Amino acid sequence: MSKYNKEEILELYADEKNKTNVAKLYCKSKGIHYTETIRKTISRIINLEDIDLENTTITDTNQYENILKLSALKIDGSIMTISEYCDFYKIPFNDVRTYKLVTHTGKGAYYNIASNIIKNGDSDEFFKKLLNDLSNLKTLPITINRKPSKHEEFLLVVDPADIHIGKLCESFETGEDYNNQIAVQKVKEGIEGILDKVKGFKIDKILFVGGNDILHIDSPRRTTTSGTFQDTDGMWYSNFLIAKQLYVEILTRLLEVADIHFVYNPSNHDYVNGFFLADVIQTYFKDCKNITFDCSISHRKYYRYHDNIIGSTHGDGAKNDNLALLMAHETTDWGECKNRYIYTHHVHHKTSKDFMSVTVESLRSPSGTDSWHHRNGYTHSPKAIEGFIHSKKHGQIARITHLF
Repeated sequence: MSKYNKEEILELYADEKNKTNVAKLYCKSKGIHYTETIRKTISRIINLEDIDLENTTITDTNQYENILKLSALKIDGSIMTISEYCDFYKIPFNDVRTYKLVTHTGKGAYYNIASNIIKNGDSDEFFKKLLNDLSNLKTLPITINRKPSKHEEFLLVVDPADIHIGKLCESFETGEDYNNQIAVQKVKEGIEGILDKVKGFKIDKILFVGGNDILHIDSPRRTTTSGTFQDTDGMWYSNFLIAKQLYVEILTRLLEVADIHFVYNPSNHDYVNGFFLADVIQTYFKDCKNITFDCSISHRKYYRYHDNIIGSTHGDGAKNDNLALLMAHETTDWGECKNRYIYTHHVHHKTSKDFMSVTVESLRSPSGTDSWHHRNGYTHSPKAIEGFIHSKKHGQIARITHLF
């Protein structure tokens, strides 16, 4: 028995704009049978009608739909025990997590069972492989001793936004292909393209912005954190390991240029697994003094580089016009730095606007257009990996874009 989640339903409706589709997707995400009763209840929730959600359950609205399909009545009219019921219908009793006997006069009885559908086998193998990969790496990161430069030095911001490893796009429908292999190739190409374009600058520090939907899904059911179904390439654990290896490789490459500060932005597609991924990367580089990490679950991060405050956030939460005031409240460096920037993500296209003394800029994404975005017309934005050059004194002096 489960209750209706109003926030999740409204989020689905914001994407689908169709109440029937929302009801079907919601039922699918919860592993329950779609009924007209559920559709009507979800429609009332979308219409913001006054419903007592605390006492309205999906079981209550659906308990008579399939009552004759798996009847719990014996031939003599008595009711089976749960073990007898599972044995009769070949349901693995050990997988039963909770159950409820539902009876109705004149219509019989049946058991409403919640079972442990997801086995541990795949996740066990995933964690074994993850630990094995980390422990058997031939070249662990080492600290590099760097000599001070006599030339003017700059900060390089590297921000591969919204990579969506695990996303599947097919040119037959959307006009472009995108999968795990293409995602990895684009990010590596984009990083090298940025480094090639900044050769004329002496870089003394790199701010690397991680997270921001590095992974496309957050559950074995191929859904985002909130339960929205996605077209996917590969299993969730394979995508995690691909993202882990990609981060290790590009951070190792960037360490050849300068010391790194890594900030992690939690995001809506992979709120859980993205956090775990950032922690794994931090663990991998724990003995390297050339890289520091800010991997907290905070939705807004700030980094100071001389006379610069550089903020970053995914972009699915606080509104852009509130970010400047939030920065003023949340960082102690506000009064000491005149150059203030916030880099946002999530929307996959370029916007840039000054809010008084704070520039808020959204970044492009290298990821392709999937079926849902193509159907709704969210397409044709340039695909890119972006970076920025910041002067110690004058702030952002160059925007580096590697277009695909």
